[in-house]
This record gives sequence, C-alpha cells and structure tokens, in this order.
Amino acid sequence: MSTLPLAGIRVLDLSTVLAAPVTATFLGDFGAEVVKVEEPGRGDFTRGTTPGGRSPYWAQEARNKKSVTLDLRTERGQGLVRELIPHFDIVITNYRPPTLRSWGLDPDSLSTLAPECVLVYVTGYGLTGPYSDRGSFDRIASAYAGLTYVTGDADRSPVRSGYSTIDYMAAYLGAFSVVTALYHRTVSGGGGQVIDLALYEAGFRASEDALTSYSTTGRVRERQGNRNPQIVPASDFTASDGRRVSIHAGTDALFRRLACVMEAPQLADAPEYATRAARAEHADALYAAIGDWAATRTADDLTKLLVDADIPASPLMSIADIAADPHYRERGTLLTVEDPEFGELPMVAPLPRLSKTPGSVRTTGPVLGAHNSEIYQGVLGLSADELTSLGADGVI
Repeated sequence: MSTLPLAGIRVLDLSTVLAAPVTATFLGDFGAEVVKVEEPGRGDFTRGTTPGGRSPYWAQEARNKKSVTLDLRTERGQGLVRELIPHFDIVITNYRPPTLRSWGLDPDSLSTLAPECVLVYVTGYGLTGPYSDRGSFDRIASAYAGLTYVTGDADRSPVRSGYSTIDYMAAYLGAFSVVTALYHRTVSGGGGQVIDLALYEAGFRASEDALTSYSTTGRVRERQGNRNPQIVPASDFTASDGRRVSIHAGTDALFRRLACVMEAPQLADAPEYATRAARAEHADALYAAIGDWAATRTADDLTKLLVDADIPASPLMSIADIAADPHYRERGTLLTVEDPEFGELPMVAPLPRLSKTPGSVRTTGPVLGAHNSEIYQGVLGLSADELTSLGADGVI
C-alpha cells in the first residue's frame, strides 16, 4: 500500500459527540495518527450505554484512533493535556468557550503553548458573537441554520433530517480546514493557526440561494415537501408495490424523455409544460399525471424503465436496501472489516476515493485507555509508577 497522505501528522482528539471527533476520524482514515482523550471509566458517548464499552458505532467512528483516558476536570489532568499538546500537529476540541477558558484550552492559551499547532474549535455557535457560550447539538444547529424550517410538507410541522447531517457536514468542513491550514504551514511557513467552526455554519452554507433571494426579493423559503418549486418535475412517487421512487426530469430535455417513457410525447409540446417556467406554474396537474402513471408499475420496474431512458431515478433506499445493493459493494462505498468483538462488521468506507493514496481502515475503535502506556510513557516519558499513581487518583 502507498504511504497514506497524512502519515506523520499527529492529531489530539479532545472532543465528543459528534462533528469534532468525526473530523478526527476523517483525518485518521487518510493516515494521521489520532489520539483520542476519553473520560476515565466511561469513555466517549458513542461507545454506547455500557460505560467503557464498544458499540458498533464506536467501532466505525473511532477507527484508526488510539485511546487514552484523562480527567480534564482535574488540575492534574489539565496539566497533562497541556504537556501533550506541543507533541501534536492538530488539536481538535468542541467544548464550549466557558469550559475551554476554565480548563486553559482557549485559543490564546494554546497558541502560546504550541504556536506551530493547528487548533480546531468546533463549537455550537463559534468562538465569537453574542451566542458563543451556548451549547448545541445537530438538532439545535439544524434549527438555527434554517434547515429544519424548510424541511417537511407544507401543511405539516417542520422535521429535522433523519441523520445527523450537520454533524457530518461540519466534520468534512473541519477536515478540509485542517488540510488547508497544514498546507499553509508547510508551503508558506505560516505556523499554526486557529480554526473557528460553528456547527450551524455547515447547515447554513447549504442553504442555496435562500439568503440572496430573500435579500433581493423578500421571498422566504418555505417547506415544499419533496418538490422543488423551481425544478419541475422533481419529486418522489409511489409505485404499485407501495415503495417510493425519486424522479428528476426537471430540464426540458429530460422532461421530453419522460413524456416519451410515459407514452405521452405530446406533454412535452403542450404550452403548459413546454418550458421549465410553465411546468413550475402547472406543477400540480403535471405531478398528478406522473403519479397516476408511476402507480401502474413496481418500484424496480419503474426505476429500470427510467434509467434505461437516461432519466435520473432511484428507489428510496432503506439501510437494509443499501446493505444488499451491488453498487455500494462493488464500488467500495461500504466495506467489511474484522472487529475483535463483532466479527465481520460492514461500515462506511473512507471517503472520498483517492486514486493514488486511498484511505484505509487499519483498526476499529479501541478498548478504553488501550494506549495509555504508549502515549504517556512513550510521548511524555512518564514512568510506570507515575502511571499507576495517576490511575489510582482517577486522573487517567
């Protein structure tokens, strides 16, 4: 295997749930040495409900990481983490600013302690601004970013995404920012810097033209269900077997193909459907016609018919569908790894795919504190007796 692109880069993961630690996971997938600091006796939230245990979720999201235990609430624990930080290229944390200040992990303190280190702060509302001291999670960030407001059917209350979408979007932004900062440090000799990423900003950056449209027209983006008001037809339809199929034929060329597949080519020439603007104005009638046609075929037959006509379409996939899907397997979007506790465990593969230096899963999530000796003795030079004393005092 080729040397991974981030080999030699050391990452200290001082975070939990979920964007910040996943940022570290992405870096570890591509070769960084990631050391995760966890609470003694309990460990990270994603370990599951058993204190110090290993859940399948942990096996995936803590892959390629080393685990050390350290109680950051203690003065000795705070001292140890400050001893560790200068040995690392990257420090990632998501504690709230008041906690960071009380523990001496704020940007000013750490920039002085380790001026060459890239410091990544993934906080709910950022390090500045009137809300900076507030806490947040994916659900709260989605609400504040405006994502929840526009999600769902127009005649029902808004709903959040079924997954922690903003957490993972923020993790990709975090990993991108780290690589950018490392490039600046290496190529320009710019030293370390502080990366200040608010969780809600990842969701807000995905808001398309909502702000520019509101600024110029006063239009507030509202819930449209599965429809896009500007691109018609593009929605989901119920097939004869009750499964749903997503269809996108919003361009003039695609709609003409769809009309032919429906054996109604005259629809493409009808004045009310001949242009994108006209279709948007007469969307209800057009969607009713497509819905009636889609209901005469099973989801698989409908999807094949559309794909064969080069019209983008897919059944709505459950995780069971995905686990059995040949494209996911053959492309390598998911892979199966050997875990010491769970045996053969399918998980999401390292993404994106690089042709010369692809990411890899070298280990799954470790046992709590498995690397205490390696890091505290090998990096800090503590003795075995000191390690025993720290354990007895509950510091590690």
